[in-house]
Amino acid sequence: MRKTRITGAFAGVAIAAIALTGCNSGSPTSPGGAAGGDGGDSNEALWEVASDVSLEGSPTFDAIQSRDKVIVGVKEDQPGLGFLDATTNERSGFDVDIARWIAASLGYDEDKIEFKAIASANREQAIVNGDVDYYVGTYSITDARKQQIDFAGPYFITGQGLLVAADSDIASEDDLNENTRVCSATGSTPIQNIKTNYPEVPTEEFDLYSACVDALINGTVDAVTTDQAILIGYAAQYPDEIKVVGEPFSEEKYGVGLRKGDDAFRAHINELLTDGGDVWQGIFDKNLGQSGITVEQPAVDAY
Repeated sequence: MRKTRITGAFAGVAIAAIALTGCNSGSPTSPGGAAGGDGGDSNEALWEVASDVSLEGSPTFDAIQSRDKVIVGVKEDQPGLGFLDATTNERSGFDVDIARWIAASLGYDEDKIEFKAIASANREQAIVNGDVDYYVGTYSITDARKQQIDFAGPYFITGQGLLVAADSDIASEDDLNENTRVCSATGSTPIQNIKTNYPEVPTEEFDLYSACVDALINGTVDAVTTDQAILIGYAAQYPDEIKVVGEPFSEEKYGVGLRKGDDAFRAHINELLTDGGDVWQGIFDKNLGQSGITVEQPAVDAY
């Protein structure tokens, strides 16, 4: 699979770079930043919108065709991954572009996509209820979730990390104890990992990671935990107040959440990811390419 540079464990050099990628804007066919993140304009399409698409046996695709619109669940408070600019109302990020790419493979361009921000705790229910056709938003593949929904992918692998105050003495997860309050999103894999592996550590939960970051800056919690790819984006927004510390202490495989039993749709997305390495690389370069880590596009798990 394709490999791109990112130094081990999302080193601090990545922080400034993510700040730049989070500001990129533009449509999928005219990205607001050239591949590689050089900041220049690019008219080169990362992908094309398919035509005459047929996906027999997929109730999800049937629903999309019936309404002539794709409904995608996303995050919108994660710079570099899934972010909504309140000023311009433009969405950007690696996950958002993966979602756009999938929609394009089904024959739907930006004007036929409805994005819905879904909190972590509500993702499975939104998919089960049919509120979204699929979900792309730092969604870790777990056996527990696969009891309710299916996953295509993974399309990215990262690890759980810690975000702390700039003057904090916390250097890694080994420094967590009964006096360090840790915050994460309700229903997220990271908060469950803390409760399971560090039961003595008090926890705080909010619907959004951004609320945890606010609590960290305000001093009401001592650390925020989630995937380092997410934490780096927040650190870029507040470099004088917060910092990412330590090495990742888990492996999180991001997948595309979709309706359980829709094997045709899952196979379609898996094939898109498998055959679209150059597009995946372009999406990565546009959104996270300057970060300096070494990461590979993972092989899909075609279960």
